[in-house]
Amino acid sequence: MKNLLVAMLLAAFVIPSVAWAQRDPIQTSSRVGAEDRPPNFVIIFADDLGYGDLGCFGSTTIKTPNLDRMAAEGMRMTQFYAQTVCGPSRAALMTGCYPLRVAINQNKVEVHPELHSDEITIAEVLKPVGYTSAAFGKWDLAGHHGERYVRSLLPLHQGFDEFFGTSTSNDSKVDLFRGDEVIEKRTDMRLLTQRYTDEAIDFIQRSKDRPFFVYLAHTMPHVKLAVSDAFKGKSDGGLYGDVVEEIDANVGRLLETLKTEGLDDDTYVVFTSDNGPWYLGRSKGHLNRIGKDAASHGGSAAPLRGAKTSTWEGGLRVPCIFRAPGRIPASTTCDEIASTMDLLPTFARLAGTTAPTDRVIDGHDIRDLIHGVAGAKSPTDAFFYYRRTRLEAVRSGKWKLHRAFPADPQWSHYSKAEDAIDITRPMLFDLEADIAETKDVADQHPEVVAELMKLIEQARTDIGDHDRIGENARFFDPQPRRPDINKSAARKRNQK
Repeated sequence: MKNLLVAMLLAAFVIPSVAWAQRDPIQTSSRVGAEDRPPNFVIIFADDLGYGDLGCFGSTTIKTPNLDRMAAEGMRMTQFYAQTVCGPSRAALMTGCYPLRVAINQNKVEVHPELHSDEITIAEVLKPVGYTSAAFGKWDLAGHHGERYVRSLLPLHQGFDEFFGTSTSNDSKVDLFRGDEVIEKRTDMRLLTQRYTDEAIDFIQRSKDRPFFVYLAHTMPHVKLAVSDAFKGKSDGGLYGDVVEEIDANVGRLLETLKTEGLDDDTYVVFTSDNGPWYLGRSKGHLNRIGKDAASHGGSAAPLRGAKTSTWEGGLRVPCIFRAPGRIPASTTCDEIASTMDLLPTFARLAGTTAPTDRVIDGHDIRDLIHGVAGAKSPTDAFFYYRRTRLEAVRSGKWKLHRAFPADPQWSHYSKAEDAIDITRPMLFDLEADIAETKDVADQHPEVVAELMKLIEQARTDIGDHDRIGENARFFDPQPRRPDINKSAARKRNQK
């Protein structure tokens, strides 16, 4: 089915310049107009980097001069969201959809989804209008176990022309791929940040004569942390800080390449993270593997509450920088709500095409926001906070509502004790006045609670929940839909 859709799109845009000529004027600079080509796109996706881990987002212990300069030359987005953990976050970015909406291989709903081959990725949206695409680093959408992955779901089968990286996380080791083949078993993780960037730079240099998309998904600073000798012990933030500072230096290398190759004015670069930082202080598994100082291997979400795996702000709100000289105004800050799901529809419009129209896409075109259009407002009316299959919270405007839920026993040990709490009744927070989610104001605003609960119910019907299959959730395989719900129902029947 996906191959047919891609073929139809190719036929519709067989001459890329036709699509380029139809670009919206807002995306056009004099240089691009003269060259008659759409812009390039680079996404640099850190792993488990916290909201407060960059200098331009408030860090005082980790030095990030290149990312700080990127922010000075572009835009900081201060209310930018990902998902709670690695795999779902990558599914959302690649498809522009909430992870529970997208189709999974064999309909298996697990923590880390195996993205179905009939889903449409950013690379597949861009290919019909003449783009070449490459993925470097962590994929995590073909199976989360390093030794068990679905070959047909690796990047070369999801729209990318090249892949150099790993199929999954670096919990203990990394097997390195080129294309579909493992080329190194248990590779030296200390060199991964540099090697991924080397490959991305080489691809840019080879692809500069046509529009390109680079997806550079760093393995770090996800544990198990590793850093090259050049950066070891250099940071005031310990090993974690060393790792982040090495990422920063390699961002600088990539940006310098764009300038050297004459591509700077033609390229949108986005830097962000897949979720908030680990809190490892109560995780027995990580304490056993990393040692007594495991807590120091995670980052900071300050001033937000919570961390990776949680639906407090620190779990999903991540640092984000957009840069495109001459297109994105320099030294600006955008405080409007946006998310990784917005990248697919935004890149599509910038490239002169559209997001898929045969399915629901949750992301929005945020060109007005990133281009600094006066008075531009977020097109996101509501953002939903999912933890795996559980819809736990919703945000609309300044208001965020947490539903009543017991603490999730599977993930509680990755949160501080004061964050791993049973929520016995809905809790409401004004994020403009209380960014750290410390003061529940539900009693003062019952009408807001009621409106947000309506949004929750709409999402449960549309996207789904832990006990409900969404009306617009996608399933491309004949197996029973949502085996997790079927198993849960069976257990409840057996307990009666």
